Amino acid sequence: MPAYHSSFNQTDAKVISIPILPIKTKARQFAPNQLEEGDDIIDEALGLFRANTFFRNFDIKGGADKLLIYLTLYIQECLNKLSKLPNAIEGNKILQTHAVQNFPLPGDATFPLNSMFEKPLTRQDAEFLKGYLTQLRQELGQRLIERIYEDDKPSKWWMCFSKRKFMGMAGVGTLQ
Repeated sequence: MPAYHSSFNQTDAKVISIPILPIKTKARQFAPNQLEEGDDIIDEALGLFRANTFFRNFDIKGGADKLLIYLTLYIQECLNKLSKLPNAIEGNKILQTHAVQNFPLPGDATFPLNSMFEKPLTRQDAEFLKGYLTQLRQELGQRLIERIYEDDKPSKWWMCFSKRKFMGMAGVGTLQ
């Protein structure tokens, strides 16, 4: 049985290593706002996370699949951080801080997915990509907290995936 792929693979979008897909957000920063109703790439990543973590291989069928892989690995990192925290307030603080920490970009030596991603061509593209990924990480952290914490306790059905490794990787990495 193959892994679940992104429904946004056929979407026309600006590409800087990954497609710059619209997301549902109130913040006007780097990501375009999604105008129509329905799921965005973050909702899709959260919805497919648990099913996709059972696969060691992932056949990339388009640019949105690369972003889905990145977000899946980031969710895995977040779950690791949340596994040590008792409530949603502390979890939200930790994830928002983690989202803006310095992290590697495609082309950096410590970026774990360099074989799948192209290095941004210009410094401006790299800065835009960093801003876009930061915005995705912040938005994903907020939505993850909403899904995981029930009655201010983490859901065991999410936390049981904190030790799983998608594609044999532990996360997308953070520069220290």
